[in-house]
Amino acid sequence: MPSGLVTAYIGLGSNLGDRAVNLNGAVERLTSVGTLTSISSIYETKPWGVDGYQPRYLNQVAAVNTTLDPLEVVTELLSIEYSLGRARDGKNASRTLDLDLLLHGDNVLEASGVTVPHPRLHERAFVLVPLNEIAAELIHPVLGRSVSELTAESDKSGISGIA
Repeated sequence: MPSGLVTAYIGLGSNLGDRAVNLNGAVERLTSVGTLTSISSIYETKPWGVDGYQPRYLNQVAAVNTTLDPLEVVTELLSIEYSLGRARDGKNASRTLDLDLLLHGDNVLEASGVTVPHPRLHERAFVLVPLNEIAAELIHPVLGRSVSELTAESDKSGISGIA
């Protein structure tokens, strides 16, 4: 795994409670992962991969310089989620907070239930659009394509704009 400092990109989402407060609380706690270097605007988006009604999400992406390996980052993200009241009620269920490790430098990993880069990153405009805002030229280490290319090809119809 990596030695030294790498940039981790973290997707943040919330569709329950005071969504903006939930995101802000998570951003404040990202110091447990490393040093925050960039944060996107907040976007309001429709739920992804859900049948039936769910409230709309607020989403954003943070860049954090870290010395933690991907498994350690995910452990910290889970701790932040739970500290802010996250309950795991099933796949794609509404949530007060969802934190996903999208990318960890140019690392590729599938171990202990963690996959980096995030396996559905390239399919999800709700993370591609904010990621593009802060790291458009970043190259996806598996697909070999830039975030701006992936964003241009994504279905952005569910993003109603900056909240």
